Amino acid sequence: MKLALLILYFAVMIGIGLYCRKNATDVNGFVLGGRSVGPWLTAFAYGTSYFSAVVFVGYAGQFGWKYGVAATWAGIGNAIIGSLLAWVILGRRTRIMSQHLDSATMPQFFGERFGSRNLKIGASVIIFIFLIPYTASLYNGLSRLFGMAFSIDYSVCILLMAVLTAIYVIAGGYMATAINDFIQGMIMLVGIVAVIVAVLNSKGGLMAALDGLARVTDETVSTTPGVFASFLGPDPVNLGFVVLLTSLGTWGLPQMVQKFYAINNEDSIKKGTVISTIFALVVAGGCYFLGGFGRLFSDKIDIAANGYDSVIPTMLSDLSPALIALVVILVLSASMSTLSSLVIASSSTLTIDFMKEIFDKKMSDKKQVLWIRILIVVFIAISAILALIQYKSNVTFIAQLMGISWGALAGAFLAPFMYSLYSKKVTKAACWASFLFSSILMTANIFFKASFPAIMQSPINCGAIAMLAGLVIVPIVSIFTKKPDKDLVENAFACYEKEATVSQKTALGK
Repeated sequence: MKLALLILYFAVMIGIGLYCRKNATDVNGFVLGGRSVGPWLTAFAYGTSYFSAVVFVGYAGQFGWKYGVAATWAGIGNAIIGSLLAWVILGRRTRIMSQHLDSATMPQFFGERFGSRNLKIGASVIIFIFLIPYTASLYNGLSRLFGMAFSIDYSVCILLMAVLTAIYVIAGGYMATAINDFIQGMIMLVGIVAVIVAVLNSKGGLMAALDGLARVTDETVSTTPGVFASFLGPDPVNLGFVVLLTSLGTWGLPQMVQKFYAINNEDSIKKGTVISTIFALVVAGGCYFLGGFGRLFSDKIDIAANGYDSVIPTMLSDLSPALIALVVILVLSASMSTLSSLVIASSSTLTIDFMKEIFDKKMSDKKQVLWIRILIVVFIAISAILALIQYKSNVTFIAQLMGISWGALAGAFLAPFMYSLYSKKVTKAACWASFLFSSILMTANIFFKASFPAIMQSPINCGAIAMLAGLVIVPIVSIFTKKPDKDLVENAFACYEKEATVSQKTALGK
């Protein structure tokens, strides 16, 4: 049954990719779906790109073990800050200005917004460097689940996932990814609810599970009775950094922001905001809530020997074969949707903003699409090779780069991108300052972690601080550096002044 479900799932994914080939003949169609994607597809594309196996297996297990049910705050933050506020603050303005500037990627947006070729190239290099380890980390959560559910080598799973994702993304581009994301999102919604109910029932229900968790003690963490079932958990400060990075961080991630470029109209933005928020609340909130009960299975879990990635698979190991099959497809869905989003973002950026800019400024639309497809293969191959190296040699370094990647990208781009949508005073120098500060800080965190203050030795804490620093750096540097060209800025912001006719239910007349 498990194998039959997997084969059916893969067949549907590939079928959708082949069906969407007609929408992927030019750059606009391949990268943005012709800017005609509706609210449900956009909202689910945003949500499924947000949550991968890293969240379900890695983060939910790790932070649930550390903070108990208080880890649910990470999921709530993902819904309110990472989804609701992201759509409200960035959605409409990103869609309007990116179309006005004819930009399909984040580096292209910076290049057109500030009239700077170097800024565009610099942004594309940062994305290229830091998206590869992020992409490789997506495979990490799958190994234990496949080991639990199937008797096939994990190497085969990596290659299978990589090949199938490549087929449907290369064939159908963004539209195929969006449709598949919708299907994968529905699987994730149903799967997480079913798994939570099943796991809690195995411990006597919700109230019995909470009572059992309240009786768990770990004096190495806290001497407070019932702390793992408490409102804020044993370490609210570090939990706050987790909430901040995993929630606010989405505002600066190229593969997330790019979803706003493709949405088709005002009504879709309103509906997408609600759908995306509910999706995040169920999936992310559910994942972290489930992970919070991990210590009820402490008799079967050895963190020292097997790490935090063993928490969630152990919790699920006694479920029925049907539920285990659902979990495997759930995690595959989460990982494949995020992988497809990342490789489209990275390959389109490298083609449009780097190769075309440096080697062939007159590159035709058809040739750009060809190079994007070629680079999709390259990115997926590199990520699969890195995942295989990690699996075969037990190298943990690659997995740790997930936090570094997220922190570097969000720290570099969040502040300059958001301020550029709202303020005419942001300067090129301020963008460079944010780019360099976060990239250097997070790279230094890899090699000189021991020299950092204790609170910044964690890549998550360091990434959150990088984001907050960017919000201060950009306006301060903008005050003391050369002002942007007035005509360039006025042209960029002219898009917001265009008149649009709407019905009275949207806006009252005079």
